Amino acid sequence: MESVAIIGGGPSGIAAARYLKSQGFAPVIYESHSDVGGQWACNNPNSGVWPQMRTNTARMVTRFSDLDHKDGIALFPKNTEIQQYLKDYLSTFELDSVLQTQTRLTSLSRVEGVWHLELDHDGEVQHKTFDKVVIATGAYNTPDIPKIEGLAEFSGDCGVIHAFNYDDPERYRGKKVLVAGGNISSLEIASDLAMLGTESVTTTMRRQRYVMPKLITGTPTECYAFTRSAALWQEQATPEEWAAETREFILKYSGNPAWYGAPEPDEDVLVAGTTGSQHFLHLIAENRITCKPWIEKVEGRVVHFTDGSQADFDGIIFGTGYTLNLPFLSDELRQQLDVTNKHITLANHTFHPDVPNLAFMGLWGQIGPYLPVLEQQARYLAYSWSGLIPLDEDTLRTACNDSVNLKGKDLYQHMQTIKFARLNGSDPEGKVPEDVATLIHHHPVTALTFKLVGPDAIPDAYEQLQQESMRFGLKPTSLR
Repeated sequence: MESVAIIGGGPSGIAAARYLKSQGFAPVIYESHSDVGGQWACNNPNSGVWPQMRTNTARMVTRFSDLDHKDGIALFPKNTEIQQYLKDYLSTFELDSVLQTQTRLTSLSRVEGVWHLELDHDGEVQHKTFDKVVIATGAYNTPDIPKIEGLAEFSGDCGVIHAFNYDDPERYRGKKVLVAGGNISSLEIASDLAMLGTESVTTTMRRQRYVMPKLITGTPTECYAFTRSAALWQEQATPEEWAAETREFILKYSGNPAWYGAPEPDEDVLVAGTTGSQHFLHLIAENRITCKPWIEKVEGRVVHFTDGSQADFDGIIFGTGYTLNLPFLSDELRQQLDVTNKHITLANHTFHPDVPNLAFMGLWGQIGPYLPVLEQQARYLAYSWSGLIPLDEDTLRTACNDSVNLKGKDLYQHMQTIKFARLNGSDPEGKVPEDVATLIHHHPVTALTFKLVGPDAIPDAYEQLQQESMRFGLKPTSLR
């Protein structure tokens, strides 16, 4: 039985362990924190989740296929509920015994085909060897704050932090706060602050993005935008067709941000970009959030913007992304994998043909929920290593070359989940009866979709999908 070290006890590492174990491997999960959950363990120093944070993705796409959430969990669960879900998943598949917490990987190297790990276990140095290694440390644990003239000397009482370190709106009560960035975290924090007692909230962005709500007529946005039919159409559409269709969709269901009082986004969605928040645009319309262009410089507590305006602030919060942090890789590995602070060259985001028996999980930027994608990636990884599906070196090399074109680009959840499912042999296309095909065609791309056929299929997956569709799917809105 081959041994596999899994570095990271978040969703990626847990999913990898579950499927590697089912394929006959002996996995060991090394988690640097005292508990599992990764980003969903809000007291983990490697987590950017704040205590009151809810998911921005609906519960049916924020789960794995073979364990549902408990009864009573809200449509958008609390972060603590997701962490508990992951702990329950670990127990369900009897993975507690292979988990070692308080253990951080400090060095990884390969000698004569064997992986050598140096680990820090609660201050004690350990040396271990494994046949295979999975890196599942996450892509969102090293904040990236841009260089801005005078920022280091900002003198506001609340200082400068990254969204990663935001944990308590109370410290900003009665304060003037500037939130920098246009991603989901920035918009959620700005909304949080605007509704919880700040004197003022101002956002600053390089460009205004189009904003989608979490719900449309009481239905999760995933049921409209992240369906199988949308993914299949997007695969064959030109970028221009996709941009036009997306803009039309957003204008229909959310509107132009400028209609609420935000800056006018670029007409081309590919240039403007998209993001999501349930409350952000409405708070702008109520003048509880003010919008500014990007920062030119900072003088004391005064921030100067590129349009010539200025304002003073007590605190600045940057939601400006993350850098890729893999400090344990040897120089040789970093060179082979072409690692930068934003990119790693991998075939299908998982393997590299020049570095056998090493795999990576979840190291890409994404629009949409991660758990369905991570499960399909974990299956691809496990089935490939077990020989259940072929792992051809030439194909991997071609995929590696293709990955270079994806540098800096976020992937779409529904499309990437289907891609991994095709790779792992679980995509139901052409393999299910017509009534099943019709249901999943108009259904959000959930993890359950890929348990209808193929390895590890679930006998009642179709019945579960029907229940899911009735509970969370599109609602009739006409009274006629």
